[in-house]
Amino acid sequence: MMKRAWFEGMKCVGLVLAISLALVLASCEKAPEGDKGKAPTGKETPTTQPAGTEEPKAEPKPEEPKAEPKPEEPKAEPKPEEPKAEPAAKGDMVELKIELPAPQFRGTPKNLRSANLPKVLPGPRGAFMVPQGTELLSAKKPVTASDSEPIIGELKQITDGDKEGMDGSWVELGPGLQWVQLDLEKPAEIYAIVIWHSHAEPCVFRDVVVQVADDPDFVQNVRTLFNNDHDNSSGLGIGKEYEWIETRDGQLIDAKGVKARYVRMYSNGSTSSDQNPYTEVEVFGKAAK
Repeated sequence: MMKRAWFEGMKCVGLVLAISLALVLASCEKAPEGDKGKAPTGKETPTTQPAGTEEPKAEPKPEEPKAEPKPEEPKAEPKPEEPKAEPAAKGDMVELKIELPAPQFRGTPKNLRSANLPKVLPGPRGAFMVPQGTELLSAKKPVTASDSEPIIGELKQITDGDKEGMDGSWVELGPGLQWVQLDLEKPAEIYAIVIWHSHAEPCVFRDVVVQVADDPDFVQNVRTLFNNDHDNSSGLGIGKEYEWIETRDGQLIDAKGVKARYVRMYSNGSTSSDQNPYTEVEVFGKAAK
């Protein structure tokens, strides 16, 4: 009885072993050729995802913050235009009004020659501008001269306002270098000096020099405003200005506001004679400040 039970048990064990061996052989036949001979390590990563599971999706990268636009630089405001300087005539300057005598001759004289005349004679004098408030300072002012006894007329006629070119309107000094001098009686800012020698006929006066000073002897602060003595025959220095042909316009000297009390004018004869006539001298300015 015991032997039979043992025998039955051994049969069962043998059957189990046979089944196990058969299963092992079956699994070996199904293994891929590339895997033959490789022992399973238990660390291989499965090549297929188990059914029912999804691959984890890659998280989207956070967007980089966009650069904020730079604030626009404030545009430079245009500079205000500087006020333009007004023309002198519209400011403190006005045209000097000069009363002219009647003409004694017309046209340009022919064959009138002198060493210091400009090659091209100037046309009519244009407007001359002076500071507002400029006035005639020389009317009826005292006159002295290098020739105390004129050949014709009296020295006071040089500031009497008579500028005409007729006989009896001018004073005539002797030959050679002579001068006449005006005393304005107080210092003044002088802007213009106008000289009429003689305009009865066309002529050119030589060695015309105009000076101002602070004393009647012309020692203190002497300044030369005009000089057309090109060869220093007057002994007062060589001048750079031209001679001119006498007309009713007279000759205007720009005094540029010089401050002085005394005005002196030299001459040394003309193309007509050796004498030195003067019809009128006018000085325009303002009382010195």
